[in-house]
Amino acid sequence: MADSLTQNQIAQYARDGFLHPLRAFDQEATAALRAEIERLERDQSAGAGGHDLNQFFRVNGQLVIPLLHRIASDPGILDPVASILGQNLLVWSVELFIKEPGTTKVVSWHQDLTYWGMGETDEELTAWLALSDVSVQAGCMRFIPGSHKNAIVPHADTFGADNLLSRGQQIEGINEEDAVFGALRPGEMSLHHGRTFHASGPNMSTDRRIGMAIRYVTPEVRQPDLTRDYAMLVRGKDEMQGWINVAPPARLFDAESLALYEDVLAAQSVALTAGADAAVGLYATKTS
Repeated sequence: MADSLTQNQIAQYARDGFLHPLRAFDQEATAALRAEIERLERDQSAGAGGHDLNQFFRVNGQLVIPLLHRIASDPGILDPVASILGQNLLVWSVELFIKEPGTTKVVSWHQDLTYWGMGETDEELTAWLALSDVSVQAGCMRFIPGSHKNAIVPHADTFGADNLLSRGQQIEGINEEDAVFGALRPGEMSLHHGRTFHASGPNMSTDRRIGMAIRYVTPEVRQPDLTRDYAMLVRGKDEMQGWINVAPPARLFDAESLALYEDVLAAQSVALTAGADAAVGLYATKTS
């Protein structure tokens, strides 16, 4: 679907810290992907290896669910991402953000890079793919243009029950009048920088709001706050060898992939839970 970005689109991303909408999949392909996600919910809700399906959907599902790796490595997403980051691309994580119709789940104002252990890098971005109609009513993302030019700012951990973020982390003092809505039709995506201020509201529509956040990094990224971290090469090559490169799962929840999942979770949780005053459940290992 989507080809490489135009120079105007690349300039817009550099100016604003986000870009939308971009068509990644056509209507038929998007409906098929949604059906696969919902089939997993129906048939695999118990998960495997001591983790329920929701944890795999929210944390590194690409390690154990072939479907998520397949989406993250699709050219319809990789081509636009490569226009910004270059041809050597690794997937650091894949997350599903699902809001049921009529529910009050939100994502508070935050910067993605806050707890990732990657510092202030520009060598990353998130591709956020809509698998349903993600309208303003459905609680689409909102962005503050140009906010990626800030450093990482302080966040307060709220651990709010209706907050989909792992710690309910939020930036105080955002002027909502500055926000730009990022509504997406099924199969469209947005791209945003890890320092861009963004949030999303409750789903007041009559359909599920299903979005997938795919975090891409380049081989040049280093993790100053981690002793090691893992990523999956999806395009080009990694000559830097700063990441522990991992292979995609051969089968759903196979034993080798589940063991790798535990290793990755244990390593990443060091940075992702640092400084928290309460347990961060999404990054709990099966033995913690």
